[in-house]
Amino acid sequence: MVQPDGSRIGNPTGSETGIEAFIAGMPKAELHVHHVGSASPRVVAELAARHQGRTDVPTDPAALAAYFSFTDFRHFIDVYLSVVDLVRDAEDVRSLTYGVAEDMARQNIRYAELTITPYSSVKRGIPEVAFMEAIEDARLRAEKDLGVVLRWCFDIPGEAGLESAEVTARLATDLAPEGLVSFGLGGPEVGVPRPQFKPYFDRARAVGLHSVPHAGEATGPQTVWDAIRELGAERIGHGTQSVKDPALVDYLGEHRIPLEVCPTSNIATRVVERMEDHPIKQMVEAGLLVTVNSDDPPMFGTDLNTEYAVAARLLGLDEAGVSALARNAVEASFLDAPGKAKLVAEIDAHLAGWQR
Repeated sequence: MVQPDGSRIGNPTGSETGIEAFIAGMPKAELHVHHVGSASPRVVAELAARHQGRTDVPTDPAALAAYFSFTDFRHFIDVYLSVVDLVRDAEDVRSLTYGVAEDMARQNIRYAELTITPYSSVKRGIPEVAFMEAIEDARLRAEKDLGVVLRWCFDIPGEAGLESAEVTARLATDLAPEGLVSFGLGGPEVGVPRPQFKPYFDRARAVGLHSVPHAGEATGPQTVWDAIRELGAERIGHGTQSVKDPALVDYLGEHRIPLEVCPTSNIATRVVERMEDHPIKQMVEAGLLVTVNSDDPPMFGTDLNTEYAVAARLLGLDEAGVSALARNAVEASFLDAPGKAKLVAEIDAHLAGWQR
């Protein structure tokens, strides 16, 4: 659960319900969570103070809740980019990344594929090699100190156009860090058609990177079709609007293409009006491979434990059902086979211990 100071609790407390306590202790994987968007209020406030006079981001962690109140998806992007602008040197990158891993450890997240937008950092003057070294240093330290395994998804910020796509593809193919496993596309969907990014995804896929673009979040099912047909999508970021097209639902189910579902994010950015209307139930009832994720957790006042609790409520799940959702994330991940088997065994052991 998110605390007023932005910290998180990953272990049961007396104030939690039974299902919340179960979720808090459950080993987890997360597949859709953004690097800068995961910076805790404490870290964001520290960065804002460091760059005071050159940013509108509040320097008081308590004031960030109001700052992170969005009128629509476009407003969210504007606020997100103002936080991105706080990351100005390699040490900022290193400390932010390790801080994200610390928050994940508190939630018993064992494995995460963190979406990183290197273009935004190198454009602001961070040397490319220094950026790669910073995220890798933090990754290795997080695994050693915290037991959190991090992997990277380099994503194109769609609002920055084809220049950003070229830079991101070059960094992903020519300067790829060891932890890089996938290639994505984020930012607004309206006015940013997916097909124009096909050459860049082709280049990334040619060197073995997996394709994981955002699609069908703020636009309709056609964006998901474009992500599949043009970008070779192996997973879909969000896919919220997929349920509006029965043929697409059938295709996603037949080809076992996972959806990275982020319920609270969809409410915060106003792409879904009410939580009770969220299509996650339709997705699960259709037999789709649904994973639960937090997206930009501090910005949305959430964390992965909270998202599992939301999903449990919407889907009417008990502990066994929640464990099944957790296993979905492992199945849909790009973790190696031994790593998957180990994490699934940990999830199953947690459930067995709880049921005794």
